Order: sequence, then structure tokens, then C-alpha cells
Amino acid sequence: MSEVEREHWDHRYATEGPRTTDPAAFLVEVADYLPAGARVLDVGGGSGRNAIWLARHGHQVTIADISETGLELAREAAVAAGVEVHTILLDFDEDPFPPGPWDVIVDFHFIKRYLFRSFGEALRPGGLLVFCRATLRNLERNERPPRPFLLEPGEGWDLLEGWELLIAREGWSVEERHEFEALARAPKSR
Repeated sequence: MSEVEREHWDHRYATEGPRTTDPAAFLVEVADYLPAGARVLDVGGGSGRNAIWLARHGHQVTIADISETGLELAREAAVAAGVEVHTILLDFDEDPFPPGPWDVIVDFHFIKRYLFRSFGEALRPGGLLVFCRATLRNLERNERPPRPFLLEPGEGWDLLEGWELLIAREGWSVEERHEFEALARAPKSR
């Protein structure tokens, strides 16, 4: 699956480029919760729309993604924006999780359910997770992402069981997707 996934994303970025360069609305909304100059890991951050925005706001950002083409677009965008963003070509199914401690982990529209344990382990004590993923209801208005990559109703809360939820909600976003959005503090017991 990993090589198929890599080829899919490389092809998509090569033919379509980034869908948007604007940061996710939920990330902008929760920005004031993030510690100044935070060490941030953008999981599955692709072409860097969120990473570039975070770097512009003084954070030290690393993108981990399976697509070299997406990461190249992120590096080009960072240079154009006059910011520094680090990139790691990484297959989360096969490679070790990037070592922390991270102050913040950002995960937008990327889902590998087993990673939530790694998130908790890689965050520093009191570290934050900013998570956003479309739910099954998203298919009512949008054809992507397909069903296997969507959260079931209520699943977002299940994935974050044991985390301190600062913000957690499910509904239609300003970006016209039905999503679970959460800002959560890492569990104290790991």
C-alpha cells in the first residue's frame, strides 16, 4: 500500500499542484493557543499550506510526508515566502515516527488511526495536537475523500480518549466539509 500511496500523491501533486496555499481555517482559529516559537510537526503536510503559515508566525516547522513531490512544492513555497521549513520524506506505515519532543503536532486531512499513540508519546508534556478530519457525513456534499479515509460518527472523540480536549466539535466547517476538529493536550500518562 505504501508505494501505491506514494505514487498516488506524487502524481496528484505533479499534475494538480497544491489545492490551496491558504492555511486551514481551524488552524488559524486555534493559533493563539500555540506556544510562541513552538517546535511543530505537520503530519502528512504535503505541499506545506499549514507549515508555511506556521513558519510565518514564528514557529519551527517540520513537515513529514510520503510524497517527495509534495515536499518539493513545500520547500519552494517556503523559499518564496522567505521562511524556513524542514521536510522529512516519511512513510508512516514503515518508518519510525519523527522523534520529539514536539510542542505541537498538526494533522489536517490525514488519517492513520494508529498514530494517535505516537502523537501522545512524541509530544512534550503539555504538548498540543491540532487535528481535523472529514467525517462520513462529508459525502453528502463532497465526493472526496472516499469512505475508507473518513471518520465514523463520534470516532474523533474515541481517537482522543484520555486527551484533554480544549476544543472538540463535529459539523460543517467554513471550508464546506463535515469535519471533526480538535485541539487537544497530550495525555498525562503515556
